[in-house]
Amino acid sequence: MDVAALDDEIERIVACEQELRAAVNAIVADLEGWGRMVCGNLLAETSGREFKQAVERSKPKSWLKTVSAFANTYGGQIVFGVTDDIHEPVGIADPQAEVEFIARMIHGRIDPVPRYSIEVDAGHGVQLVVLEVQSDQNTPHYYVADGRREVFVRNGDRSETASRERLMELVLMGVNDTWDARDSGIPVERGSFTHLCSTFYQRTFRDMDDADPASFGLVTRDGSRLTNAGALFADKGLMRHSRVFATRWEGNSKGGIVETEEYSADLLGLLEFAERFIRTYNHKRWIKRPTDRIEFCCYSERAITEALVNALVHRSYLELGSEVHIDVYDDRLEIISPGEMCKGSLPEDVAVTRMESVRRNPIVADVMGRMDLMERRGSGLMMICEATAAERSYKPEFKPQFKSERGFFSVILPNMRYGEDEATDPVTDPVTRQAAQQVTLPVETENSQVEGLTPQVAQQVTQQVTQQVNSLLSVLLQGEGSLREIMGRLGLRDRNTVMWNYLNPAIESGFIERTIPDKPNSRLQKYRLTELGRRMIGLGNEA
Repeated sequence: MDVAALDDEIERIVACEQELRAAVNAIVADLEGWGRMVCGNLLAETSGREFKQAVERSKPKSWLKTVSAFANTYGGQIVFGVTDDIHEPVGIADPQAEVEFIARMIHGRIDPVPRYSIEVDAGHGVQLVVLEVQSDQNTPHYYVADGRREVFVRNGDRSETASRERLMELVLMGVNDTWDARDSGIPVERGSFTHLCSTFYQRTFRDMDDADPASFGLVTRDGSRLTNAGALFADKGLMRHSRVFATRWEGNSKGGIVETEEYSADLLGLLEFAERFIRTYNHKRWIKRPTDRIEFCCYSERAITEALVNALVHRSYLELGSEVHIDVYDDRLEIISPGEMCKGSLPEDVAVTRMESVRRNPIVADVMGRMDLMERRGSGLMMICEATAAERSYKPEFKPQFKSERGFFSVILPNMRYGEDEATDPVTDPVTRQAAQQVTLPVETENSQVEGLTPQVAQQVTQQVTQQVNSLLSVLLQGEGSLREIMGRLGLRDRNTVMWNYLNPAIESGFIERTIPDKPNSRLQKYRLTELGRRMIGLGNEA
């Protein structure tokens, strides 16, 4: 090879090397940018992760309380070397020294010492120290310093001092015990399980025998006293703070009270009372088709039952004076129980994520599970979402919501028929339009026949109307009237019964109309007959 050819080959090699170096630099830059993106966006500070810019040696409690909180709840990570505000990785100058300091502090100030691991992560262009804390059953894990012993728990993305009730739960967990398994101090002679036995047979087709209360964990081992679980299931509500407060509020906030009830009974009695109260406001309507009918309701009955059972079974009974609250608003139903989730945190999408089943009251849960009143696999919240989504009224905005914070767990079910009267246009609404195409409203003719229907069908329509709506139409012959005036004419006292069983069906059928149609909830609102309603009264009289 001559000198010129050699020079050309060297020049080509150098050019290739430069191109390769440029490609490598670009890849490194992309990786660094991706690392910053991961720390800054995807690895957001959550209930199971916390970022610290540095290991604060002068104030170790600032991060040691999070170690205690993670160990007492569901574990988590503390990443040192990432800014608190924008989560930008800035790195740790001497990671090995900080690893040794962190380990020394945990062993010196957390009692008992939790399971943990510490690693140095150099995958983001800088060196980060990652402390991984695991939860265990040796609770509570105290932070010990300055002669004080403090217990912290995780609440959302914060580490907070444990409440007295939460501390008691951690103590029970540490000795492998639960509240519902403990001795209630109530003699067995004072309790009976008549309601439990009858419900058990209805749902399992098997009689409870004399040994079942003991095998279920409802009495102590010596058989002399009821456990707390036994007191909850015993007739007459022996556990004083096992109660349900149910309220129907006027509007969408806590203002005027339409109806309020306080229930005190055994657990199964509380479930029945609560279901009955909600059922009063779970208004339904139907659209008839040639071979069947379509049902539209405010809330899924299966979702209601699952949410109520979840509230009664998983609530904290350590908070004396607390109770389950049911709040019915115009636009939603809220079921709130004392005690946030005892382990784990809510996933981003409850509807598709099966959570770890951790039971605060395992004996109560087991008895309910034997009667098929609750899921045993930690899928109760998922079932609430699935049952709601299966309803004909469902839309994506009606997806159930869940909250676990500040000592309470909440299930929020949107009213799937909220604003239906105001929003439904009989011409443009597809459901109403479809029904209108299938059913011809009766119109009186000269021959007293019903145009569009056979005499047999006309008679059937008239018989259906006369049951409740016809009585409403008759009293409105006296003249228009307000809801209160109509209730008086009908001799009825429950406004919801009149509204949903009399007024709404008559409005939907076109038999009556509002005097102020643009403001359905106006206090001056009255109702009057339409021409079609007057014809129906005549048709009913002739039939």
